[in-house]
Amino acid sequence: MGRIFISAAHGGREAGGIDPGSIAGGTTEAREMILLRDLIVTELRSRSFEVLAVPDDLSAAGTIAWINSRVRRGDVALETHADAASSPTVRGASVYYIASNNERKSNGELLLVGLLRRVPQLPNRGVKPDTDSGLGSLAFCRQVVIPSLLLQVGFISNPEDRALLQNRRRDFALGIADGLASWSRVIDPTPGTPQDPNYPPINININGQNYAEQGILVNGNAYIPIDLVDRLRIDLSKAPNVNRITYRKVVYIKAIELRDFNVAVGWDAATRTVILRSNLIVCPGQFDRIMSNGNTSEVELQLFLRNNNENALNQFPDLPKLYREEATMEGVNYDIAFCQMCLETGFLRFGGDIKPQQNNFAGLGSIGGGAEAASFPSARIGVRAHIQHLKAYASLEPLVNEVVDPRFRFVTRGVAPLLEQLSGRWSADLDYGTKIIAMIKRLYDSAGFFNANRV
Repeated sequence: MGRIFISAAHGGREAGGIDPGSIAGGTTEAREMILLRDLIVTELRSRSFEVLAVPDDLSAAGTIAWINSRVRRGDVALETHADAASSPTVRGASVYYIASNNERKSNGELLLVGLLRRVPQLPNRGVKPDTDSGLGSLAFCRQVVIPSLLLQVGFISNPEDRALLQNRRRDFALGIADGLASWSRVIDPTPGTPQDPNYPPINININGQNYAEQGILVNGNAYIPIDLVDRLRIDLSKAPNVNRITYRKVVYIKAIELRDFNVAVGWDAATRTVILRSNLIVCPGQFDRIMSNGNTSEVELQLFLRNNNENALNQFPDLPKLYREEATMEGVNYDIAFCQMCLETGFLRFGGDIKPQQNNFAGLGSIGGGAEAASFPSARIGVRAHIQHLKAYASLEPLVNEVVDPRFRFVTRGVAPLLEQLSGRWSADLDYGTKIIAMIKRLYDSAGFFNANRV
């Protein structure tokens, strides 16, 4: 039977210091995950599983490298996290898997069911593709070469989840051990000596045409020959973390990672075909440029919002239309503004300090650091203020409409023309721009913007 690698998130050295992870209630994420990991390891070893615990002093990149240097066929890897949210009411457990991999999704369900059977008081937040995470992709899910999952055991920022974790840590460990045992048996059901891999072949379709060479299926992930990547004119020299393997003297890369290079990746299970589409209609260099054109229709924005929150349009039915109109008037990319709204409001669920009746869709502050964030008399004026604040950061051009953004005059004009430059400015989160870009990719995936006939 295969071995089980377990990593407790955080605690290693990042950016020259020890990374504690989230901090709440007098404890840290790193401390709680290390204590939990130790119990899981003990439990699994008592069941005769071979378990490898990742050293706690490694960075996130070092953790992945440590695992990848030791893996064998049939092994699996898990990293445990405790999430945190700005609202202390948010709670529950979830599992993240690499997007578009239904086998890994079913593995995640085994893991989550195991935990929730032992701790039924813990809300179930579901098994989710890593594209639904804040960063749009998770290195542990994508860069570990064996089947891997990332488990969020609860929210350390929520008093109930934190109390459960600290007072019933053994139940958490037993449940996770149950899930890991089931998952490991699915991946490698027969004990014995590890053998050389024999990966099944898969077909490749690129922009509607069948490709002459086949790819391979590795642990449920589609891999394609490196020569095809060259044909797509993708430069991987600046992407050292893209997963590469050598199989029978041919180098392959994990297909799903081409999404970061504006290639859509799909899977047809009936024909065992990985489907690639290139030539995204978004112009190169404008994907993250705030002062540019949007690409979606009003209907596509509506569908994206409704698919992520079925009640989103009940209170704000005209919001997609308002974003397209107000952003176009000021020359702002409405796709960017709309996705920022989705990120800030949780797809109009709100739930933080800002209430729906404030019509504040972008977390705009009030003047003088008041107790409440800014409020606006209507949804249109709230959207207008959002667009104006984006334009203040991204452009030196004057506004078309009269200013309604209360903090417009305090922004140094033109200091952030690119989304990444909003990080640490609009939000203290240094990954803020990356999270908006991840949201835009989700929007464009849902709208089907990868099409060989739309350039």
